[in-house]
Amino acid sequence: MVYVSLALVAFLAATLLPLQSEATLFALLMQHRYQPIWLLLAACLGNIAGSCFNWWLGTGVEQFKEKRWFPFKPRSLQKAKNYFSRYGQWIVILSWLPIVGDPLTLVAGILRMSFWRFLVLVTLGKVARYVAVYYLFLINTDHYTSTQAFLF
Repeated sequence: MVYVSLALVAFLAATLLPLQSEATLFALLMQHRYQPIWLLLAACLGNIAGSCFNWWLGTGVEQFKEKRWFPFKPRSLQKAKNYFSRYGQWIVILSWLPIVGDPLTLVAGILRMSFWRFLVLVTLGKVARYVAVYYLFLINTDHYTSTQAFLF
């Protein structure tokens, strides 16, 4: 159940809700009760799925951008579009960044980025982030060995 809960938190953190899945992952790692590889997998899958949800929303949400309930301010949306035009679709690899990452995934849908290219780039960014969190955990808890680094 912990793995499913972590995946859900990671999913919601990838949407517009202000959640910190990294803190949740780190706290679970600190308990030393759960398999790190399964925690990483749950966090990655949940967060990637949340980004895919944003992409899907983006494919049809721009028609509502003038509504009060629209989740992005026009300035934020335009800023994300500018990043896309300036750096190309590779910018989606930065979807793991706080504040700008979620709008990037929505804009990818708005701009009709190929879903498969989107999925590959988002996966690279999200997995790298959670692996970095894991290594920070290892280094900060003195549990780091070269064997752990590769076997989790």
